[in-house]
Amino acid sequence: MKVLVTGAAGSIGQVVTVGLADRGHTVVGLDLVPQPDGGDGPWYTVDATDADAVAAVFEEETLDAVVHLAGHPDEGSLPDSLTSHVVTTAALLDAMVEHDVRRIVYASSNHAVGRTPRSDLVGVDVRPRPDTFYGVAKVAAEAVLSLYADRHDVDAVACRIGSFLDRPETVRHLSTWLSHDDCVRMVDAALTATAPGFAVLYGISANTRAWWDLEAGRALGYEPQDDAEAFADAIVPRPEDDAEGAHVGGPFATGGFERPALDRSS
Repeated sequence: MKVLVTGAAGSIGQVVTVGLADRGHTVVGLDLVPQPDGGDGPWYTVDATDADAVAAVFEEETLDAVVHLAGHPDEGSLPDSLTSHVVTTAALLDAMVEHDVRRIVYASSNHAVGRTPRSDLVGVDVRPRPDTFYGVAKVAAEAVLSLYADRHDVDAVACRIGSFLDRPETVRHLSTWLSHDDCVRMVDAALTATAPGFAVLYGISANTRAWWDLEAGRALGYEPQDDAEAFADAIVPRPEDDAEGAHVGGPFATGGFERPALDRSS
């Protein structure tokens, strides 16, 4: 499968591009920055908010699928967040429809449901409860994916990624960790699942203390192999652990991330 990976120079992107190539996929990279040293294969230095530039990549490459990882991975103003996550998704979807590319895997986020109180295992059927404007943008991007799945018969899998790290570093991470290897397994499963339509899964490893239900991912063929519990003895408790454990979004659901929706000049 020939796959366009946006955000290919990012922390997740670099892992995914190598991992997909190892699994036999042909990877085309796209990012705002040039290809990292040591990289191989086609590369486009493109702003994914530029619909014309995105369309030009699709004109140049005959693609089978898109893995959309590009976007600012933190909080911003509401307009900036919507541009980074929703406009880029729409630009890719329009190019996909024009060039008959039928599959997109999207890096959504646990912050789409981050204000959900911690209680029982959270499934994909809970209502959107974003914890930030970043989370709002992820919800909106999922909605655009759903629209194109219904309107244009695109297969779109939104992966609500937890904490993508080499290893868990906090108590919360023991529940939310996504290992590098499991991230590749997740993306590959989402790319190759048979006719998923619009689907959502939680992007975490097989953590003993998981806060999110993995069954939706398993239904698409995602079988995580790692468990954050292997690192539990090395985690040092912190005073903020209780506050970060009150909602599934962790620190993003605390007052420290509250800000006006719009940046106004003084």
